[in-house]
Amino acid sequence: MSTQTVEIRHTFDEKVYGQRLDFALAQEFTDYSRARIQDWIKQGFVKLNGQLVTSAKHKLAGFELVEVDATIKVEGDWKPQAIALDIAYEDDDLLVINKPAGLVVHPGAGNRDGTLVNALLHHAPELANLPRAGIIHRLDKETTGLLVVAKTIAAHTELVEQLQNRAFTREYDAVTNRVMVSGSTIDAPIGRHPSKRTSMAVTPDGKRAITHYRVVEKFLDHSHIKLRLETGRTHQIRVHMAHLKFPLIGDPLYGGRFRTPTKITPELRETIGGFRRQALHASLLGLMHPATGEYIEWRAPLPSDMQQLLVSLRKNKDFFENQE
Repeated sequence: MSTQTVEIRHTFDEKVYGQRLDFALAQEFTDYSRARIQDWIKQGFVKLNGQLVTSAKHKLAGFELVEVDATIKVEGDWKPQAIALDIAYEDDDLLVINKPAGLVVHPGAGNRDGTLVNALLHHAPELANLPRAGIIHRLDKETTGLLVVAKTIAAHTELVEQLQNRAFTREYDAVTNRVMVSGSTIDAPIGRHPSKRTSMAVTPDGKRAITHYRVVEKFLDHSHIKLRLETGRTHQIRVHMAHLKFPLIGDPLYGGRFRTPTKITPELRETIGGFRRQALHASLLGLMHPATGEYIEWRAPLPSDMQQLLVSLRKNKDFFENQE
């Protein structure tokens, strides 16, 4: 793990009289979040008039000289790798990536290279100076679609705050087992599964998780749905749909045993049997641009495997309806 050094020298004016130290610093240096500044104060990285101050609540009198000598931890010792990226958008402040299935986002145990982080560091080496190489939110390895990457500390701070304030628009396409009658909202807390270490579950002591969903198309024993996340818990869509007894096609963790529908053609049986990942795609991402404040949306079309899955489901429905 490496670090980036931050050095600030600034003399406040009389307008800060009576303000908390953390508030005044966050107002003056908008590249850094208030939470990060509070952490620096607690760690002893901030001095006023040469004296160490460790309380974020310290009230200012005005005209103090503030000195900040802080570090930002840059996680991992990750190497750049020439891995192709599907870039939906890029400017000086951010990147929007359309992630393929099978690509791990962050290096970890068993995945030290060949990840999105390695690809990003090759594409934009300056990302090595940002936490998590600038990645703001994750997608599971086998989930496809859009995610955003900050290219500067200022953009990272702003985008993290938007995410925490639920200001992102995130819409997903999914294909479920069983037919859903209508859309709704599920508000059910998600936490670590009590007995399966690698899984999550709806648990009373979990963190609040809210998913809105609507039905796009119904088949004989499956549904194409769109979902919008209000929160962003680990495996949230997959856990919520499984909790409702509508697990996603191909989900290895939450899909349960394959239940053969009563009306299924050999073609559809082969298509579903060969679908080796959860049928989930992050199709829309919207946010306020961290530099301009303009709201921007991006869309990513369904990947070919999900398109083919929907074609097979339609053919299966047509076949049996024409038999009646």
